[in-house]
Amino acid sequence: MGLTKGKESYLTILAWEWNNGYLSDRVRVMTSSFQRPNPQAFLLEAKVGGHYVNSILASQEAKDKGYDEALVLDEKGNVAESSGANVFYEKDGVLFTPAKGSILPGITRQTVFEICNALNIPVKETFFKPEEMRGADAAFFCGTAAEIVGLDSLDDIPFTKNWDDTSSKLIQEAYQKVVRVRSL
Repeated sequence: MGLTKGKESYLTILAWEWNNGYLSDRVRVMTSSFQRPNPQAFLLEAKVGGHYVNSILASQEAKDKGYDEALVLDEKGNVAESSGANVFYEKDGVLFTPAKGSILPGITRQTVFEICNALNIPVKETFFKPEEMRGADAAFFCGTAAEIVGLDSLDDIPFTKNWDDTSSKLIQEAYQKVVRVRSL
């Protein structure tokens, strides 16, 4: 064991049933005091186990304060992601999601882009502050564990539209059709 670059790599793949809080109806979220690691200090576009230490701290902080999950900001105070999922918010029929730089651009996030393209829902990748997201029409997290889960509120400020009347709900339903296809 050492801190030098290895000469060989190994891959292990594990699979298990995941039954977690993300798969609930909608989640209450708080802005965490923990930041996403600086992209100049870590390779943030890689899914690396060590990155999850920060995520665990953010998630535990939220749970200790009575929330379901944390929203983590980057080093500039922009929204990055949750402790383990990408984030989107909806305002006036447009979806917004953080631009690449301090996020893990996940596979589920890419699937959301594809669904939005098929449904003609505009998506903007941009940097934004949490205050721009608070009180928007709707918001959701997406990721391997989260799938697509709607957010109820951010920092106790509810999202303004009924979830069932949003484009976000249409995206959630379309995603379920894609991933829940079962063979006969």
